[in-house]
Amino acid sequence: MAIAARGPSTADVVRQHLQGRRIDYKGALFQAAILVALLLSLVILFVLISQVVRGGIEVFQERGFDFLRGRLTVVSASIAGVGQGIAGSLLLMAFVVLAAFPAGIGAAVYLQEYAPDTKLNRFVNVNIRNLAGVPSIVYGILGLVIFVQVLGPLTGGKTVMAGGLTLAVLVLPIVILTTMEALRAVPGSIREAGFGVGATRWEVIRSHVLPAAAPGILTGTVLSISRAIGETAPLLLVGATTGLLATGGSGFFESLRGGYTALPVIVYRWTSLPNEDFRALTSAAIIVLLLLTLSTNAIAIILRNRYERKW
Repeated sequence: MAIAARGPSTADVVRQHLQGRRIDYKGALFQAAILVALLLSLVILFVLISQVVRGGIEVFQERGFDFLRGRLTVVSASIAGVGQGIAGSLLLMAFVVLAAFPAGIGAAVYLQEYAPDTKLNRFVNVNIRNLAGVPSIVYGILGLVIFVQVLGPLTGGKTVMAGGLTLAVLVLPIVILTTMEALRAVPGSIREAGFGVGATRWEVIRSHVLPAAAPGILTGTVLSISRAIGETAPLLLVGATTGLLATGGSGFFESLRGGYTALPVIVYRWTSLPNEDFRALTSAAIIVLLLLTLSTNAIAIILRNRYERKW
């Protein structure tokens, strides 16, 4: 009986293809195009930052910390400062952290860990993803109607409370989506191990799933804070001050129901002024806004790296 000839093994076929493969011109071209796009983006970013630094560094050299403590005004560039804008931005971020993050993380935990796969829940997920791409001006209109007009007796109208809640609603879909992705990335074996030792669903989520997903959740907070701290249009609609802001020596709780401003609003206002002296102040205010954004992001990144080391 003739023995059938055996063909080449799979390893031999793979080795022949690897040794005799040709240059992937399409892949190399695509990689080069990506590299060019990256370098072009870096060049544009470097030019913009260099222009801002060159235009605003003189303000810090001449006025120093007086510019950081100065009050908002459009009358004289020699006394104008961003002190009230820094305080307003920090208050707004506090509202975002206290309102958006607990609500967003809680909603994500329910949708990912508890909610059954029904048509209603799929409809909710689709709408949350759509809300993440809605322009910020739409949220400004929403905040004007709900937090300024309907809930005016509670928020005080066009106050920092209304502005903070508007920004919290704006970033809420981002927090929910990033948290859901972080929870989805946790291996199922972690949940099964918790259930195997008799833990309840909440105990598994609290002690195992959330700590494992913490780095991804904190990454979502970085994205949320970065977007919220640079928004201008919603704040203009809900009453951010662009001219003269008089606080009258009010306390902390009274200031929550009083007038406010923010660094992006100051940049927007000073850019529109015809006085050339305010152009340098605009660049200096942009530097302060960049430093504030980097500082808040650095805190979230440090916390994220801490949880990554634990897991």
